[in-house]
Amino acid sequence: MTTTETPVGHLLRDWRKRRGISQLELASRAEVSTRHLSFVETGRSRPTPTMIVNLCERLDVPLRERNTMLLAGGFAPAYSEHRLDATPMAAVSEAITQILRAHQPFPAVVVDRQWEMVDANESIGTLIADVDPGLLEPPVNVLRLSLHPDGLAPRILNLGEWRAHLLHRLEQEIAGSGDQGLAELLDELRGYPGGAGEQHDPRGIIVPMQFRSALGDLSLLSVTTVFGTPRDVTVAELAIESFYPADAETAALLRS
Repeated sequence: MTTTETPVGHLLRDWRKRRGISQLELASRAEVSTRHLSFVETGRSRPTPTMIVNLCERLDVPLRERNTMLLAGGFAPAYSEHRLDATPMAAVSEAITQILRAHQPFPAVVVDRQWEMVDANESIGTLIADVDPGLLEPPVNVLRLSLHPDGLAPRILNLGEWRAHLLHRLEQEIAGSGDQGLAELLDELRGYPGGAGEQHDPRGIIVPMQFRSALGDLSLLSVTTVFGTPRDVTVAELAIESFYPADAETAALLRS
């Protein structure tokens, strides 16, 4: 663990502004005085660890950044961070294994905060067959694998629409987390070819991925699953991306 050189008050102010919340509104949510909150942000008052966590909860700050703010305030991190194969994570790891197994014969993949593949079921092979082996060298970034010209992109029949959907989703995640690594990934993905006619239509109910596989043309809906009320950084940053058939033909092909 290393401390940050940015004062905790400045970090809190930055998150408040990122969320578009006034001092008055945040103070009301956190049940503190506006004057005290102002003093905290300017460094005139040192917040307690309880107050830092309280403000972070009201601002929906990710657990990793909450630990950063506690360190900046001179306090120990409040949230653990374990490897998925660590003993305390046994129940989480088993739950992920069961979800992936139960989702067969439909593809599913587990990703972390940076969209790097943590685990996947066997059916994911239907999507990643024939991609450049270099893109499958760990760590495998799922978004890069999807949109890279040597990845899935040449076989995504609605590439412009699907690409716009993924980029819009990534933009939202960056706005919510302020993650610089994701911002760099977004710049990289925007540089890939295949964006002709891409647009994000907010009126659409859901965007399926139309994919040409060795089994035939597939239409797949993506569903994201996250753990509720996580208290560990690793768990908070995990997501399971599950693909479901969008039509009867796709379901029959995958079950075959």
